[in-house]
Amino acid sequence: MLRQKRFRILERNYTCRFGEVDLVADDSGTIVFVEVKTRMTDRYGPPEISVTPRKQRRYTRAAAFYLKQKKLLNVPIRFDVVSVLMSEDGRILQRDLIRNAFQDRGTQ
Repeated sequence: MLRQKRFRILERNYTCRFGEVDLVADDSGTIVFVEVKTRMTDRYGPPEISVTPRKQRRYTRAAAFYLKQKKLLNVPIRFDVVSVLMSEDGRILQRDLIRNAFQDRGTQ
């Protein structure tokens, strides 16, 4: 999905002491930190609803650490969420990219 939108994947499952980032990608010069959320049912709402403020803070801290580690402190960044709803037999029923899903709250 992201490659179809011309994202260049830089890292998968980046882990540091602050947490894990599912995907780090480059979208035309913007570094994008992507949280992928998958659910088998929408009984409790869409998958993206589980990206809580607490999770956002951990995610942005991990992103800040990544940027410092890679010496990318002066590049534009964005936080996206990929929301995937699957059937019980593993078929993808719905897949959405939510751009700018949340703002940097962890490093403030």
